[in-house]
Amino acid sequence: MPRKFMLDEQEIPTHYYNILADLKTPLDPPMHPATNQPISPQDLAAIFPMELIKQEVSNERYIEIPEEVRGIYALYRPTPLYRALNLEKALDTPAQIYYKYEGVSPAGSHKLNTALAQAYYNKQAGIKRLTTETGAGQWGSALALACKMFGLQCKVYMVKISYEQKPYRKSMIQTWGAEVVPSPSKDTKAGRDALARDPNSNGSLGLAISEAVEDAASREDTNYSLGSVLNHVLLHQTVIGLEAKKQMEKAGAYPDIVIGCVGGGSNFGGIVLPFIQDKLNGKKLRAIAVEPKSCPSITKGEYRYDYGDVAKLTPLLKMYTLGNEFMPPAIHAGGLRYHGMAPIISKLCKEQYIEAQAYDQVEVFDAGVLFARTEGIIPAPESSHAIKSAIEEARKAKEEGTKKVILFNLSGHGHFDMSAYDAYFAGKLGNSNNK
Repeated sequence: MPRKFMLDEQEIPTHYYNILADLKTPLDPPMHPATNQPISPQDLAAIFPMELIKQEVSNERYIEIPEEVRGIYALYRPTPLYRALNLEKALDTPAQIYYKYEGVSPAGSHKLNTALAQAYYNKQAGIKRLTTETGAGQWGSALALACKMFGLQCKVYMVKISYEQKPYRKSMIQTWGAEVVPSPSKDTKAGRDALARDPNSNGSLGLAISEAVEDAASREDTNYSLGSVLNHVLLHQTVIGLEAKKQMEKAGAYPDIVIGCVGGGSNFGGIVLPFIQDKLNGKKLRAIAVEPKSCPSITKGEYRYDYGDVAKLTPLLKMYTLGNEFMPPAIHAGGLRYHGMAPIISKLCKEQYIEAQAYDQVEVFDAGVLFARTEGIIPAPESSHAIKSAIEEARKAKEEGTKKVILFNLSGHGHFDMSAYDAYFAGKLGNSNNK
């Protein structure tokens, strides 16, 4: 029985899929933080190149992938689709479990898909330098590599608790030539203000975004780059789902359930949106977004307009949110730390095309270790949320005696997250208090 389903380099998608073309009703527009009126493309031009702004609001169903980007994708794309036969056997389930493995990218996660595209469009616009934030480090390292590929400078504001817990992510960022500082830092007003309020602040993605946006807005040669949440970021990630659909055809199966972990929504959107296109056209399909109980933006948040950052420098987005000043607990070992959820994912959840689940981190690590001991790949803690849900759905299939087909996105490996595994094996990894 085949374990691995591959595509040729010639089958790398030539276009991204834009779900905005197929939504039954349009997204609520981003609002200007000063005027509370819909934001204009010119308002975003201070920190984004015009091509990305056009993609953010485009209603074209398919947007062409630049050949230069597609050429670098060929370093690691198409990524493999696996049948998790060993995991199925361990669970004694009639379900078929498939996973799309994005950890084969040089950066070790799916984040490189959009990092390369964003670096390319900024280079084309004459930008010399990019700033960004990173939580667990996958995005910061991916953008550092993408900037090096396209000859751009890069500065990464890394959430302080991650900067301390994950030193090798910092080393990756530096290896690829980028500057990385812990956030809150003394390099920006937003950072200095946060340190004045709390000199021991662990930081948050919202705060790191404030620093990166402030930095970008202060220099003409610099733009800001975001690794999740916005429409154009999810657009670039749809290469995952577009490949997966072809690979599932090769496997002779179509998923009953598609699963991904969610922090801001990029890897989940990447695998699920091409399948949601089918669901919008009448196909039966469950799509499950899995988040940590310590940062439960969908399952515990409110659906409303909110800022994307602490300093209120970003546009207001209509999304599920825990509040822009939300700080995840320090005990939280994984990524998925953002206070809000991508507007596209939020809207699809609100309209019940997508469902959400939340798990505590100990049970998530339990699932990740079972996966590693059966399938061999040590998953990133973020990805283990999707694994946990896939395992639970496979167990339900056994209880019900149904032959479900489950597909999840294994968005990255955990090779640079072993300190979290150390804490898990030592019994020091606590659960969240956000019940």
